[in-house]
Amino acid sequence: MNDAISKTVIGWAIGIIALVLLLTSVFVVVPETKQVLVVTFGKPGKIYNGYKPNEDFGRTGAGIFPRIPFVDQIIWIDKRVLDFDMERQSVLSTDQLRLEVDAYARYRIVDPLRMYITAGSERRVGDALRPILGSSLRNELGKRPFAALLSPERGQVMDNIQSRLNRVARQYGAEIVDVRIKRADLPDGTPLESAFERMKTARQQEALSIRAEGRKQAQIITAEADAQAAGVYAESFNKDPDFYNFYRAMQSYQVTFGTNGNEASGSSNVILSPDNEYLREFRGRR
Repeated sequence: MNDAISKTVIGWAIGIIALVLLLTSVFVVVPETKQVLVVTFGKPGKIYNGYKPNEDFGRTGAGIFPRIPFVDQIIWIDKRVLDFDMERQSVLSTDQLRLEVDAYARYRIVDPLRMYITAGSERRVGDALRPILGSSLRNELGKRPFAALLSPERGQVMDNIQSRLNRVARQYGAEIVDVRIKRADLPDGTPLESAFERMKTARQQEALSIRAEGRKQAQIITAEADAQAAGVYAESFNKDPDFYNFYRAMQSYQVTFGTNGNEASGSSNVILSPDNEYLREFRGRR
């Protein structure tokens, strides 16, 4: 009895395993992140869950699909954005500065059939595009000075490189999503030191020019203010010349006799006659 039950259980287990193997060999579960290319006897055929621009996650062609066991070969292709790094390149800018540049590109497979025919896998697409990125980068940066990498012009440089790389990527069924420079450094040693020295000299000259222009503007403003003040004084004192003479005399006495708080003032002895014109304000008004 027990032997019969054991044989029955084993039989059911073998049957279930065989059914699972049959189902897995007949049906393919395609996730959201993958595209599937079916190759029948070496000939590419159907594409499941192919990339479509602006499609919403969860509303793609992912799901369960049938295939013919031992006839259809399944080629899995990543649907997500992939990337590859460019080997460090040496670039000579228009101002004769040699730069060591690191860059990377991000891409997506948009035509699995073309990709399979031309490259075979998405990683081989990256290997094929890597030297193209290096060549485009050297050509584009070689047209510009080093300062262009530190200005808004850098965005235009990246757009030009991406456009050129995209023309090649289409041949492999790919689309370039983005191109970016990670680092752009001067070589270590004498070139770097001389470049820093040139940059330092240029900034010093610029600072001298700014200071000279500032002094010029200050002198102009001071002269205009003095002229305006002199005009106001002249207009005011012309209304009462006697008061103006008295006021100027008091200022002179203050400096001469040392009553303005200046230690150097009033240190000399001056002997004057009471009738001296300089002391006329002490005689009072008649």
